[in-house]
Formats: sequence, C-alpha cells, structure tokens
Amino acid sequence: MSFILLVEDNAVFRKSLRELLKHRFPQIQIEEASNGEEALKKLETMNAELIFMDIRLPGMNGLETTRKIKAIDPARQVVILTSHDIPEYRAAAFGCGASHFFTKGNTRSDEIANFVKSFLLERGKTTGGHANAPVL
Repeated sequence: MSFILLVEDNAVFRKSLRELLKHRFPQIQIEEASNGEEALKKLETMNAELIFMDIRLPGMNGLETTRKIKAIDPARQVVILTSHDIPEYRAAAFGCGASHFFTKGNTRSDEIANFVKSFLLERGKTTGGHANAPVL
C-alpha cells in the first residue's frame, strides 16, 4: 500500500486534491496536514512515500519543511505546490530537495494523476481509475 501526505493550509484545495487522488487511485492511503509542523509530526508515524507540499504555509513554510523531511529521509519524494510560478520559487524548491513542482491554477488534474501513476509504477505499485482534466 502507498501512502501520500497532502500538506496544504487551504482546506478547499486540499480536499479537491484528495478527491482527485482517491478517485484515480483508490488503493492509496492519504493523510493531510495543514502546516509544516503537523506534517513532520504525521511523518513520525506514517511512511508517506510521496508528499504534496504547499510553499506558503503558516509557521514553518513548505520549503523549510521540505528541507527537514529530506534531511530525515532523502528517499521521500516531495512535490511542491504553489500559486506563484516564478523562477525563484522553482529554484528554491529544487534547492530544498523537491522532486517536482506544480503550479496551482495552471496544472491540470490529469498531469497530477499521470505524475502519481508514474511514481507508483516506478515503485511496482498498481494503479487504477481514470483522470478527467479539470484544473486544480
């Protein structure tokens, strides 16, 4: 079984992403955190292989949280989510150890689903369902 952690302070976006992932990949377990501190706490007890991380979080931001996660377990994949597609954010995200970068509002749900499907296939996990193409 695969575990995914969604770290996002916007509850509506977090719910939308969760629903997309559960619809497309019903076999995965999804946990949620609304800030970096909560994410780190959840990762103490769950083995999330893939983490979707908002850059702008209350308290510890997503970049700092990503850096801490990668220091603890470099094998975990962190995907940065942001509303701001600027080169400085991309550079900072990859500099902190993020493996991918998605821009909210410009990324279609099928792009996220295809990324997760590839991630699962690389790890020998099964996939299922289908993706429609609304924008997140």
